[in-house]
Parts: sequence; C-alpha cells; structure tokens
Amino acid sequence: EVQLVESGGGLVQAGGFLRLSCAASGFTFEVYAIGWFRQAPGKEREGLSSISSSDGSTYYSDSAKGRFTISSDNAKNTVFLQMNSLKPEDTAVYYCAATRGLPYVWDLKWWDYWGQGTQVTVSS
Repeated sequence: EVQLVESGGGLVQAGGFLRLSCAASGFTFEVYAIGWFRQAPGKEREGLSSISSSDGSTYYSDSAKGRFTISSDNAKNTVFLQMNSLKPEDTAVYYCAATRGLPYVWDLKWWDYWGQGTQVTVSS
C-alpha cells in the first residue's frame, strides 16, 4: 500500500520556523520525485518545492524560494521541508506528493500519490 505521511505542522508565530516531514512507503522511492504543496482556505493547491530521489536535484516555485528548503534522507524514505521566517500568509494545509514525471511541473494531475496533509498555522 502506497503511503505518504506528513508530520511537523502546528501553530507558530510569525517569524518562526517549522520543519515538515514526509515519510513514504509502498513504492520504489528512488524512482520518484517528492514534492511539497499547500492549500490555503479558499485557494487552489499550489506547488512549493520538489526533490528528485534519484539525483537530489531540487526545485522551488516562486512562493518557496528564499525561505523554504527541501531535503531528503533516502535511507529513511523521508523528505523534509524546512520553512523559515514564516508569515501569516503561509497558513495552509501542507501536502507531500510523489511523481514519476517531471518534478518541476506543479500541475496536480502529474502527481501520482498524495498524503493527507498537515496543518500549518502562523499567527501574527
């Protein structure tokens, strides 16, 4: 059974940081890219960052550049998203997803598997 399980969300003050984790199982981790997305209330889900499990290449959308850093621990089939200098507008449900396609294509239909999401709330 394919599983992507996010953790690490929570309530943080503006300017703070969080580190999200995505634990993957049930598929060959090394042939997939893992990405992070978020969906704020009333908004569409947007891509933030992704990492190729095969070669470690990383990609960032404009929303994530400069404050977010993606990394992975292939031995544990886990991908992390370090989020710094958080702002109230970062409040959203954060999802990880897996794709065998192009990791820098943020179109949701290209992503094969999804986690259930973890809530991040940034207070002002």
